[in-house]
Amino acid sequence: MPLFLSRLLARFALLTSWFTPVIVIVVVFATSWPLMALAEPEGSALVQPQNYWWYFVVTAATVGYGDFFPESAAGHLVGAYVIIGGIVTLTTVFTKMASVLEGARGRRMQGSITVKASGHTVLLGYTPGRTERIAREVLHGIDGTLVLCAWDEVGTHPMPEDPVEFVRGDLTDEETLRRAGVQTAHAVLVDARDDNEALAVALAVDHVATDAHVVVTLRDMERASLLGYVDDHIRCVQWHTPRMITEELTSPGIAEMYAELMTHGGANTYSVTLPESLGPVPVDRCRVTLGRRHGVTVLAARAGERLVVNPGWGDELPAGAVLYYVSAGPLTSEQVEQALRQDGADRS
Repeated sequence: MPLFLSRLLARFALLTSWFTPVIVIVVVFATSWPLMALAEPEGSALVQPQNYWWYFVVTAATVGYGDFFPESAAGHLVGAYVIIGGIVTLTTVFTKMASVLEGARGRRMQGSITVKASGHTVLLGYTPGRTERIAREVLHGIDGTLVLCAWDEVGTHPMPEDPVEFVRGDLTDEETLRRAGVQTAHAVLVDARDDNEALAVALAVDHVATDAHVVVTLRDMERASLLGYVDDHIRCVQWHTPRMITEELTSPGIAEMYAELMTHGGANTYSVTLPESLGPVPVDRCRVTLGRRHGVTVLAARAGERLVVNPGWGDELPAGAVLYYVSAGPLTSEQVEQALRQDGADRS
């Protein structure tokens, strides 16, 4: 009962504070009009209904348009009364607005807000330095809102100057996750303090999230199999690779692709030196010819000290350049030379 009464009084106080300027201006208008009618000479245009409301507005707002004004000394006193009432009303309104804005800023800094966005990205967990780096990389890869949700021990917003919303609470609690908007998020990253915590938070997220791409960072990747019992669509990424974490968060499935490239037996990454005897070779010839004959996908090329990732189709590789590529197996320089020479012969 006391709690109910306190909340009722708080709501009443809020309504009263907003109604105060309205009450003041209505009372001043209702009392100033008859007083002005008594003070001004009979037949004064100022006190006519179609004119007085305009005079009241410009006078209370201290604009003083000047098309209507009192002529008598008593009318001047009533006009001063209107001005004072207007100043009191405006002061009350601006004070309340400042209070509301300060309160909103305080709630943002303390993490007590409720996120109303949808299709956004949520980062669950905070590690000083690391989280800021991940958040700023994610911001470069998304168009929507970014929400940082941390434990209660993070007292205030750690990134107040960045376009990041902040929510604070128990990361395994459904209410906290819903305040962060996990239920409407596009992507969720669980970056916990240890693997046990990561598993617990991921379980809570799976209960709340509806259609989000969930990424969990783990120190021990062997524990990823445990998350398969929760949801086989949850993606696990090595905790020590922040760059890969952000890539997986913004480009779902890329971590799995990297893992496949690094797994023995499938497609892998290799390098080969272009034979000096070939001379300069256009990139498009390397891509098309080696791709058709050996299933090669060109990733990058190095000419001297300069490495170019995803070289342009119109670029030309000098003799002796190193080619980096993906294929089912490595190629020798002789195989590359044979393929490119045969392609040249076919063209001619």
